[in-house]
Amino acid sequence: MAEQSNQIQCDVLVAGGGMVGAALACALAERQFSVVVVELKEPAHDWPGDEVDLRVSALTRASEQILRNLGVWERMAELRISPYREMLVWDAGGRGSIHFDAAEIGEPDLGHIVENRITQLALWEKLGALESVQRICPDSISSMDTAESGCRVVLKSGVKIEAALVVGAEGAKSSVRDIAAITSSGWAYDQHAIVATIWPEQHHGDVARQRFMPQGPLAFLPIDNGCCSIVWSTSPQEAEQLMALDDESFCKALTQASERMLGDVTRVGPRGVFPLRLRNADHYVKPGLALVGDAAHGIHPLAGQGVNLGFLDAAALVDVLVEAREHGRALSSMATLRRYERARKGANIAMLGAMDGFKRLFSNRNLPLALLRNLGLSLADAAGPIKQLITRRALGLVGELPKLARRGGW
Repeated sequence: MAEQSNQIQCDVLVAGGGMVGAALACALAERQFSVVVVELKEPAHDWPGDEVDLRVSALTRASEQILRNLGVWERMAELRISPYREMLVWDAGGRGSIHFDAAEIGEPDLGHIVENRITQLALWEKLGALESVQRICPDSISSMDTAESGCRVVLKSGVKIEAALVVGAEGAKSSVRDIAAITSSGWAYDQHAIVATIWPEQHHGDVARQRFMPQGPLAFLPIDNGCCSIVWSTSPQEAEQLMALDDESFCKALTQASERMLGDVTRVGPRGVFPLRLRNADHYVKPGLALVGDAAHGIHPLAGQGVNLGFLDAAALVDVLVEAREHGRALSSMATLRRYERARKGANIAMLGAMDGFKRLFSNRNLPLALLRNLGLSLADAAGPIKQLITRRALGLVGELPKLARRGGW
C-alpha cells in the first residue's frame, strides 16, 4: 500500500476490510462520505483455479442485490459464483423432509454459494478505485476515544485519525468492541463445525442438501465445478476424531453420515474446524461508535445467514448516516446511531433465536418431539403457499429492506 500520512481526518473510519466492512466502506464512499478502512491483512489476489476456499457463504438475493448495487457482482462472477436452484432438507431421525425449488417462486435460483475470498477481493478492488476511500493495510487500532463530539484513533503504526464515526467490522474478535468495553450475551454450543471441499461420486445438480443429525447438521453446498463445500457440525469429541482421520477414512465417514446422498465421497481437500456459539452484543452503538456484522453478532451456520445479516447491517447503517447528513444531525450522535440499532438489533435477535430454535429442535433425541418435527417438515413441504413464503423471506425478497438491498432503490 502507498505511504500514509501520519494525521488523517475523515467522516467514517471502518475498522476491518472484510466482506461487511468493505461493503460498508464502498457504499459510504459512493454517497460522498470520506472513508478510511483499516485492515490487518490484505486479501489474496490470486490462487489456483481448481482450489476452493475453505470458507464459503450462501448469499441471499438481498446480499446479491447489495453487491450488484455496489458494482462488484460481475467481478465476482468472473472469479466464481455458484448458483443453487433447489434445496433439500431432511431429518436423519425419521422420514420428514422439505424440498425448495426456485421455479416454484419464479426465481432463477435460491441464492449463490460464494467463496469468502472472492467477495472480499471484489470489494477490496472496488475500494481501491474510489477516490474518497483511503485503505491502511496492514494496520490495526491501538487506542480509541469515541464521543458525540467526534472520535480520535491511534493505529499501531502510529497513524492518528480523527473521524466523526468509528465502525467496528473486524469480525467476532473485534478489537473495537473490546476497546469500547461493549459486552455480549450468548452461549457456546456443544458443537464444532468441520469445513472442507469434497468431490462426490455424483454431480450435485445445483442442489444444496442438509441432513439434520442428533449431533448437528451436515450441509453439502454445491460449487459450479462439481465439487461441494461441506459444513459438518458435530460434538467437539467427534470433530476431534474426524479431524484426526486420514483423507480416505474421512471420506468413508462422510459418505456414511451423508447417507450416500451423492454416492461415495471420493476426495477431500484441506479441512478446518471451528467452535460454534451464539453471541449478540448488548449494545450495537455508543457515542461515535457502531458495530456491524460478526462484531455485533454470531449465529449458528445451519442456515448460512451470518454474512447476510452483516450486509443488511451495513446497508441499514448507510441509510441512517445518509439521512443524518441530509437533516444536519451529527454522524456520531446517539440520536443518529440509535436509529441504526433499532433497525437491526431486533431483526438480528429474531434470526439468532430462530436458528437457535432449529438447532435445538433437530438435535433433540426425544421421540415424541422427533415425530412432531418430522410431521412438521412434511406438512410444510406439502403447504405450497407457506413454503413459498418461507422461500421468499429466506431469499430476502419480502420484508422491509434497506435501500442498498433493493432493486432500483440505490
